Amino acid sequence: MVHNGAPPQEPRSSTGRAGRRPVTTAAELERHALLIFEERGFDATTVDDIAAVAGIGRRTFFRYYASKNDVAWGEFDAHLETMRAALAATPAEVPVLAALRRAILDFNTYPVAEADWHRRRMALILRTPALQAHSTLRYAAWRAVVAEFVAARTGRQTDALEPRAVAWAFLGVAVAGYEEWLARPGADLGPILDQALRLLTEGLAETL
Repeated sequence: MVHNGAPPQEPRSSTGRAGRRPVTTAAELERHALLIFEERGFDATTVDDIAAVAGIGRRTFFRYYASKNDVAWGEFDAHLETMRAALAATPAEVPVLAALRRAILDFNTYPVAEADWHRRRMALILRTPALQAHSTLRYAAWRAVVAEFVAARTGRQTDALEPRAVAWAFLGVAVAGYEEWLARPGADLGPILDQALRLLTEGLAETL
């Protein structure tokens, strides 16, 4: 449930090379990290390892990210704020479930050139046990945005059962869509996620 913008210059290897310029953007640092995570394993990789491969110092690394866990999630917080703003700007005549489906699809849309990197990132997030506690915090932030929107549109409190249940349901369906996508190399995420969301929204349409 994470996406990025246009790709910067792609790092050739996480093992480094003589004369390589140091990274200058968060996206470049993320790519170096993803490659080294794949080669050495997430648990075995340290912040110092990532910084060395990226050609930067440890202090510079922390200017971009608070931890190696945050590197895996990229610019999730910024994208989440974009989703919150998009939901808030949705016309009142658009049904709640339709608005959520559209916003979630947009949240998970990325440039075609990013497909390989996005697949690497999501495989890491969903399949690395050491990341699950951190992921729980990110999922909670995502659910909060959904619950806030449902509560505002239905006149309920954000912590009421209905908004919370809807948020959990959409999160579960989104994760299921990603797991299906990862299990099908070469498949496009969009249609898979759209199908998963339709399974949910058509079932809830009679109650909201």
